Amino acid sequence: MVVDTLKVFVAVVEQSNFSRAAELLNLSQPGVSLHIRNLENEFGVKLIHRSSKHVKMTEAGEILYKKAKQMLALYESAKEEIFLLRDEVTGTIKVGASFTIGEYILPHVLAEFAKQYPHIDLNVTIANTEEIARGVHSNELDIGLVEGEVDFPELVVQPPFMEDQMVLVAQAHHPLCSRKSIELSALHDQVWVMRESGSGTRAFSDQFIAESAIRVKRSFVFNSSQGVKEAVAAGLGIAILSRLVIRKELESGELCSIPVKDSRFTRDFLILQDKKPAAETMAVKMFVQKLKQFKMT
Repeated sequence: MVVDTLKVFVAVVEQSNFSRAAELLNLSQPGVSLHIRNLENEFGVKLIHRSSKHVKMTEAGEILYKKAKQMLALYESAKEEIFLLRDEVTGTIKVGASFTIGEYILPHVLAEFAKQYPHIDLNVTIANTEEIARGVHSNELDIGLVEGEVDFPELVVQPPFMEDQMVLVAQAHHPLCSRKSIELSALHDQVWVMRESGSGTRAFSDQFIAESAIRVKRSFVFNSSQGVKEAVAAGLGIAILSRLVIRKELESGELCSIPVKDSRFTRDFLILQDKKPAAETMAVKMFVQKLKQFKMT
């Protein structure tokens, strides 16, 4: 079926690699190569330049990629409308989520959603906030779930679907943990453990430090909240993390929370969609509705 071949072509382009596309589609690499070869034979042109490290579209390939995305979106829309005649919602949703949401919220949402809509396939990408926003803008993702502010005017930012409590944390034996609360001045010349640039958690930490005019003695950067948490637990420094991330460590006493006087540590979880999506299917609409109704226990 030509739809399957177009899906293979799009996957190869977006993954920039035949092996990753084969793994994503649960196909063999020779099978993926055959689909691409058949397309090139049909059009009589080279669509992709291959190398040992990556693939690159030709001019003809760029034309086909844009049209293939439109055709696949129309196919999913038609399939969805047909299934609606049978009172079923179907299709595929490509969801992107920042690390905190993707690792601590999204699995619970998907478990409920999959029970309610068993005919919907979900592909999940977890990355930092900036990468997810780019994915939504390029239509590689149907929807993005991120925290904090997003500087992408091309995107529609839905009202927050959840509020997240942020916590200033340290190893249980850290000197700041002996106080019931601290003044901002107590944070001068501390060692900080942070997420990488582009992360919503990093943006929150940077804003707090800048607005509070805190002098940072030294900082260490990790590209995951798990890495930050483990570094803090090892005594490397202090950090600001979502309570979702460090809930178990706070309960066990491995980490302590440090209340800061006159400081409010909250941020919003947001839903991102492109202003001009390839297609907004019923499946996507149902998923957004589920997010807005979801309550974390």
